[in-house]
Amino acid sequence: MKKILLSGLLATLLGSTLMAENISSYEYAQYKEKNDVKSILRDNNLKIVGEYDAMQNPNYHVIAYTNDTLMADASKDDDDAFAAVQKVMINKADKQLVFTNPEYFLHAFLEDDYKADDAKSLNATLAKAFGKLTPSKDGLDADDIEGYHFMMGMPYYEDMIEVAKGKDLAQKLQTNAGENIVFKIDMPEATLYGVAMPSEKGEKYYVSEIKGQKNAAFLPYMVLIEKDSDGEQEAKILHPKYYLAISYPNLSMGEFMGISGTPGDIEEYFTALFK
Repeated sequence: MKKILLSGLLATLLGSTLMAENISSYEYAQYKEKNDVKSILRDNNLKIVGEYDAMQNPNYHVIAYTNDTLMADASKDDDDAFAAVQKVMINKADKQLVFTNPEYFLHAFLEDDYKADDAKSLNATLAKAFGKLTPSKDGLDADDIEGYHFMMGMPYYEDMIEVAKGKDLAQKLQTNAGENIVFKIDMPEATLYGVAMPSEKGEKYYVSEIKGQKNAAFLPYMVLIEKDSDGEQEAKILHPKYYLAISYPNLSMGEFMGISGTPGDIEEYFTALFK
């Protein structure tokens, strides 16, 4: 009798484990050259908003893109704005394309506003355009993506950091960041920027420290400038302790501690861009 009960319990536990769908943070596709990737994106109504060599390395070229559905979903609420863009990295070092997985990052950034059908539709477009998409080994269970945080006491998606407040923030960013601005996406109440971080302790440093080059398609780091009716503006970034953790969900505590100074470096970098 005990054996039967134990067998039943084991089956239940295994069944629960199997039911939990793991969503990969990235997807890999067959390698293509930069101009071919850009042409394919355009042919599939995916608007390219910017591109750059991530980590100042031409072996890791990131192209940021959007479409009408992403824009519509990201415009519902100010906090949804980081979902306006997806990215693909042309990884020459490993001869593959690396896509941010819409079903992962949109779920993380849109939370309650997430529409699974929209994310799956974009994934279907990518698969049709670029061929088979192979999921990366790192990811999270579907029910763990929304409301994710690395561990107790660590920030959630909504725990964004205000790096500036005042007027003319966009002009200050343009003046101080200049050519490091990779993309700009205007929405009704906010503007989303992707900004390269070529500083000494920037993306080249912290991605290399955790050996994360293969999955660096989450770059460039983004900053959101929200518009106010009285002319006041607020610039916010995703908390680095959240964004780095959600972008590298398999990161161990030891690896995270290896870049313990990086969250402060990122906040300091973006704060300085609005001086």
